Amino acid sequence: MKPLGINLLLLCVCAYGVTGIMFNLQPNMQKCLRDEMQPKQLVMGDYEVVDLPGQKVDYVVRDSKGHILSQKDQISKGKFTFSSEHYESFEICFISKVPPHQRGITHDVHLSIKKGIETKNYEGYGEAAKLKPLEIDMKRLEDLSDSIVQDFAIMRKREEEMRDTNESTNSRVLFFSIFSMCCLLGLATWQVLYLRRYFKAKKLIE
Repeated sequence: MKPLGINLLLLCVCAYGVTGIMFNLQPNMQKCLRDEMQPKQLVMGDYEVVDLPGQKVDYVVRDSKGHILSQKDQISKGKFTFSSEHYESFEICFISKVPPHQRGITHDVHLSIKKGIETKNYEGYGEAAKLKPLEIDMKRLEDLSDSIVQDFAIMRKREEEMRDTNESTNSRVLFFSIFSMCCLLGLATWQVLYLRRYFKAKKLIE
């Protein structure tokens, strides 16, 4: 029997990096889902679209810059895989296409996404390396720990970048506010002096 700690960690492994969803796709419409991936992180997806006579469904995966990471037309069931060298957000879009003369029916779409360690085949790795089940579990937990450490490092780096951006923005706003106040004070002083000279010229004041 495995220790309770290992069982709990294995539960975390099973829940880490896996996203499964089912949704309805309206005729001649598209639905997009967004997610994020870490640098050099492998992303794998399984999709299944219910076949409907005369109707077609395409999918396309783009990054935040609009580059196509994966694409396929007239899908029914399959897989896709992609990765990125940098921290990136990606968008998966499913597009329904129905001929003009046909009345469309709603598609059921099933999508499952795996990221990071969930894309690794530990059973195959264990068989190749002749590892025992407990050793395979320990390898999985080691990879999970490394992934969590990397995630924290990336989060800390992003937090530092955001803090630097906030501090820089605050400094610029402060300087702009001081500059605006100086301009307003200068303009108000000029208006007072101008009006005073004007009224003296008109002999309205002494």
